[in-house]
Amino acid sequence: MAVIYPVMIPVSPSGLLLAGNPKVKHLSALARRALERSAKKSGAVLDRLEKDDRGAPLPFEGTYWSISHKDTWVAGVVAPAPVGIDIERVRPCSEALFRKTGTDAEWALGESPRDETLFFRYWTAKEAVLKTTGAGFREFSQCRVKYIVDHNTLALWYRDREWRVAHFYFNGHVAAVMKDGWEVCWEVAAER
Repeated sequence: MAVIYPVMIPVSPSGLLLAGNPKVKHLSALARRALERSAKKSGAVLDRLEKDDRGAPLPFEGTYWSISHKDTWVAGVVAPAPVGIDIERVRPCSEALFRKTGTDAEWALGESPRDETLFFRYWTAKEAVLKTTGAGFREFSQCRVKYIVDHNTLALWYRDREWRVAHFYFNGHVAAVMKDGWEVCWEVAAER
């Protein structure tokens, strides 16, 4: 079984003070550092990181990649096949956002249907699958949680197949990576 190494890096205190385009550039550069760490652990050498006309990452020399960035943390992962990663801070959400993110049947799968951690598990899992396929957010409502495997894995149904997504919890955040057929070894970097 192949191993993938998702890497999360905290945003520096000076990076937290940035706004607008400088902040986006800073987060993007930091996410690429996370990607470099993931590549190094995987034995891959990063090449030019290019995207298609929809903004989906293009593979280089058989290596696929995905990044995610939020205000306080970034994440990156490389893999030998299409992959997607997402990261979110757990926080309260509106009822409308719960309804947009899952159906009543999906929420009924959990022990506590309106739990914020479960909400962000669903959100990040769907984002990871959509990034894997290159579909993006426009097909969010078509991606459904099929069942909860355990505290760290969800099974989703999208494009007529089942997808497995791994979760990792740290510093008030939830990270998700598409894990079909891979062992996942998470790294939370201490660098700032």
